[in-house]
Amino acid sequence: MYTIREERVSNKPKDNREGAVTSRRRFLQAGIAGGATLATAAMARAEGDPLITEVQDWNRYLGAGVDETPYGMPSEYEAHVVRRDVPWLTADPVSSVNFTPLHELDGIITPNGLCFERHHGGTAIIDPADHRLMINGLVDTPLVFTMQDLMRFPRENRVYFLECAANSGMEWRGSQLNGCQFTHGMVHCVVYTGVPLKHLLAEAGVKTSGKWVLAEGADASAMTRSIPMEKALDDCLVAFKMNGEALRPEQGYPVRLVVPGWEGNMWVKWLRRLEVGDQPWAQREETSKYTDLLANGKARRHTWVMDVKSVITSPSPQAPITHGRGQTVISGLAWSGYGTIKRVDVSLDGGRNWHEARIDGPSLPKALHRFYYDFNWDGSELLLQSRAIDERGYIQPTKNELRAARGENSIYHNNGIQTWYVQADGVVENVEVS
Repeated sequence: MYTIREERVSNKPKDNREGAVTSRRRFLQAGIAGGATLATAAMARAEGDPLITEVQDWNRYLGAGVDETPYGMPSEYEAHVVRRDVPWLTADPVSSVNFTPLHELDGIITPNGLCFERHHGGTAIIDPADHRLMINGLVDTPLVFTMQDLMRFPRENRVYFLECAANSGMEWRGSQLNGCQFTHGMVHCVVYTGVPLKHLLAEAGVKTSGKWVLAEGADASAMTRSIPMEKALDDCLVAFKMNGEALRPEQGYPVRLVVPGWEGNMWVKWLRRLEVGDQPWAQREETSKYTDLLANGKARRHTWVMDVKSVITSPSPQAPITHGRGQTVISGLAWSGYGTIKRVDVSLDGGRNWHEARIDGPSLPKALHRFYYDFNWDGSELLLQSRAIDERGYIQPTKNELRAARGENSIYHNNGIQTWYVQADGVVENVEVS
């Protein structure tokens, strides 16, 4: 039988593939035995369980009609699955952020109502009939599009993750917030429907001197970011739907920019203007904000791509182990702004030994990947970690490796390995093992 104790007494790193094969064999054996045990226990309980032997109200009375909730609502028993903020994190609740409850979700798609929000001037409420998108600058013909105009261009559907550059930023100097939602919840993944930006730029005719695009939002902060023309023509979308429905107001309704794999503040919401120029504009959000302060006092600019990263979502501080020892499922997410995830490893002992996890579901470039690691928990303490490797071979660093390269004064682009400490009673805490 596979036990945690066998792993913890060994100081010799195991070959990952050999360990994975051995673990799979042991898990299959454990799974057969565990399944029989669970089935026996369930049958024993069924003999006198009133939820089985007695008629319940939901069997006895008619339920709500088909139009009770015309748009549909989650079960009342899922009312705790919501976005949450950290009140002291920002000076103002309007220019603030809330977090996706990653610990409550599965698969790779985030429900629209749970996608985290980041506002610099609050949510702009715009009637789509009054919204306009302008393209100006170094183009042959400056243009203004209505929403109906945009809908007439060829559209595409793509699955992408969106991560705020500041996701996990509070953890640079050590563990701070006790929750996967609060440490890693500024990321989500949805199906975007929209028009490739290259079609709109082609309609206006970009001059040969046009090397950059300035995207500007219609919100009160007039959020603006400079984007290289190569990226704009490669895979950027002007999106108006997510997961099949119209964008939510907090996600940029009626239209936003999608910049796959790059930091979230460049995905300008409530998009109203695209100016073509020959150099970046050096706006506030790309000079005093969203730069990386290094140990020598200098700041890196234009660090757009979100590097390879992963996190175990369950168990985690908001999702403790409650079933006791026995068959246990570790679940998590991995992603990379450079493409797909090639492999995810999981450690039970703070990085001393690694086991290859199972990636399940679609493996799409610049999208979230769901991974699982199934094992038999013997009730001993655990130091859970995950480590992702993307298709380019980039490996998620430890916190110390990240600090050695970037110092301790940064906020953005923290993709260091996260550690959860699982106590014998199943309670989980945010700790750091570097």
